[in-house]
Amino acid sequence: MTTLNLPISAGKLAPYTLKQPKAFPATKPPFSRVAFAAAHVVADPLADHDPWLTPAIDWERTIAFRQHLWSLGFGVAEAMDTAQRGMGLEWKDALELIRRSLDAAKDVPGAVVFSGAGTDHLPPGPDVTIDKVIAAYEEQCAAIEKLGGRIILMASRALTACARSPDDYVQVYGHILRQVKQPVILHWLGEMFDPALLGYWGKGDHMAAMEVCLDIISANASKVDGIKISLLDKDKEITMRRRLPKGVRMYTGDDFNYAELIAGDEQGHSDALLGIFDAIAPAASAALGALTRGDEKTFHELLAPTVPLSRHIFKAPTRFYKTGVVFMAYLNGHQDHFVMVGGQQSTRSALHLAELFRLADAAGLLSDPDRAASRMKAVMAVHGIAA
Repeated sequence: MTTLNLPISAGKLAPYTLKQPKAFPATKPPFSRVAFAAAHVVADPLADHDPWLTPAIDWERTIAFRQHLWSLGFGVAEAMDTAQRGMGLEWKDALELIRRSLDAAKDVPGAVVFSGAGTDHLPPGPDVTIDKVIAAYEEQCAAIEKLGGRIILMASRALTACARSPDDYVQVYGHILRQVKQPVILHWLGEMFDPALLGYWGKGDHMAAMEVCLDIISANASKVDGIKISLLDKDKEITMRRRLPKGVRMYTGDDFNYAELIAGDEQGHSDALLGIFDAIAPAASAALGALTRGDEKTFHELLAPTVPLSRHIFKAPTRFYKTGVVFMAYLNGHQDHFVMVGGQQSTRSALHLAELFRLADAAGLLSDPDRAASRMKAVMAVHGIAA
């Protein structure tokens, strides 16, 4: 097998020899858990643009990746706050992404797409009001529904900035939920993913905020398919999961503890809407297939090696996790470059990428080790490292 020199701590290099990749068994839905992957966008490296200011998207490769996820049994969570929005992809481009994904899904039997609706097109400022936040949500929800799409109601930076009490959240969410055509997935995005959302639901403490959120869900349960929480705290997720109204799903957004949360306990389980499923899709699909067959042992055996990789990709600053997800796509041949919308390939160090490479290999997730090694060497060369 191929050996290359990779950075380790203290500014040193050490040889690393790749292992054989795992052959993950092919599985097909329906799974016993609903599973969405928050899919990344493939940038166009040949476009003449300002990468920090104007996104350039390779639409063909972007849609091809969604087809890859559908083929493995995943639903696609499109244009999500954690995956693209607010960090390089504006509403205009997000809506085009949603349109293209929905069009592509029509040709794939069983393909599922839910799409993010938020308020990110509303310019921040002191003149932002609750009424303007409501109007911004209405605009994005209406645009997605016009395309025939289902909605993930994302957290709003504008609402966080202008809300004066939990009552403002009750007003906004109640107004929007009464209008939507089909039940939505709510997304409670924690401040570790987006610092601008600190204090969401009008409370600085997560447990107090949970009470506000649960009250909103209970008052609008017929319009809520489920809620994804991204707090990276399994105990808070389990506590909330056990208190949801009947028929409302908990979608884990915990990229640190997803395996045990999806497996569940005697009182229930979480479904999944995860960014890490983008990077570990073959392993996650095989694991979900095993769980569906009642083989929880194999489920955990398949997912256990992916957890250290996920925790590394999502380490603080967690909002930069997308760099690791796109790097995995590059290593595995889903795109021919390591360029990202917003220039975010620069948000992680060479040392971080080297450890990601080792952990991905340990999990058997480098589908072609020779290709992965060649691409790793190219990235290290950009950092002045002769791998």
